[in-house]
Amino acid sequence: MNKIILSLAALFALSASAAQPTDSVNGQYYKLFAPLTFYHGVVANQLSLNDADTDDTSEAIDGALMNVYLNRPDLVQVTETEQEQSGTLRQDIIEQPVLQQATMVEQALPMPDEPQADPVEVAVEKPKFWTHKGDGYLQFMQNYVSGNWYKGGESNYAAVGSLTLEANYDNKSKWKWDNKLEMKLGFQTSRSDSLHKFKANEDLLRLTSKVGLQAAKRWYYTLQVLAYTQFSRGFKSNDVNTYSDFLSPLNVSIGLGMDYKVEAFDKKLTGTINISPLAFNYRYVDRSWFNGDQWFPSRYGIDEGKHHLSDFGSQLTATLEWKMNDVLTWKTRLYGFTSYHRAELEWENTFTLKVSKYISANLFLFPRFDDSNTWDEDLGYWQFKEYSSLGFSYNF
Repeated sequence: MNKIILSLAALFALSASAAQPTDSVNGQYYKLFAPLTFYHGVVANQLSLNDADTDDTSEAIDGALMNVYLNRPDLVQVTETEQEQSGTLRQDIIEQPVLQQATMVEQALPMPDEPQADPVEVAVEKPKFWTHKGDGYLQFMQNYVSGNWYKGGESNYAAVGSLTLEANYDNKSKWKWDNKLEMKLGFQTSRSDSLHKFKANEDLLRLTSKVGLQAAKRWYYTLQVLAYTQFSRGFKSNDVNTYSDFLSPLNVSIGLGMDYKVEAFDKKLTGTINISPLAFNYRYVDRSWFNGDQWFPSRYGIDEGKHHLSDFGSQLTATLEWKMNDVLTWKTRLYGFTSYHRAELEWENTFTLKVSKYISANLFLFPRFDDSNTWDEDLGYWQFKEYSSLGFSYNF
């Protein structure tokens, strides 16, 4: 028992010496810290007849382990063979000392100071509530018929120009204000007309303005003002009488109702439909003379001796544009007014065929109904206008 105590004391002494800081750490001391193992080399060194080439430290470790093997074999937990079966021992640790290689690291440079952010000026731009656009065209039409043409006919030349300007306000919240100015003027010549070298075949000056307050997604409470007249005198072939003129007539209509924004066919069909259950219509004729026995303003429903006509009623205005494809566009305007004792209906249709970026062809169809006008034996109160043209066009 005393031998075991002495062996254990030797083990602790060796452990203490191993714990002292030295320049190197010998891998032989692992046997002191590993689970108690029966090493074959320890027994072979003790029973060898030849002096083993070992140092004092190895002899002391082997002697201490041998005393434990002989006196307390019950403390041995595993044999060297079993240990090798569980994994190969690193011979480099057993045979060669493990040198501690610690090197000094150069002092790292201090982190640079983060640059202070330059002051940024924040510019807040006022939203652009106004949008502007327009389009125009100048087109011509020519027809030649020889004097001996078997079906008869007459040569003529015609030109028509149009300019449409729009300025629309939308505050992206509730209010919108749309303004459209349409100007159209066309002339024609006719050999059979000995009184007029040129006659107006298309003459329009029209302003449409409406203010809307949004009621739903596409519905607006709207006040609409519509005013239109013409630029020049209107004549008939070989007739000295004047049938229309600037401010003769002048039509002004004010309607209160609802406006619906149209978007269909992937926004290829756009426009607005205005319904005004309460509308006021005013018609003024500046000319005051008689054409023969007829009081000039009477052809517009105005009594003799008067220059104006006013009445209340209901009104409908629809303005639509349908881009059928890349080259064909249909623009239509339907206007109707009734005072419940007279009715007025206009339906303008313009088909535009885009030949190139700046060249287009137009077909214009315009049926009109007005029972305040003079009755015609063939068409009654219906009137009709049509023309086709080819020329220059531009959108901006």
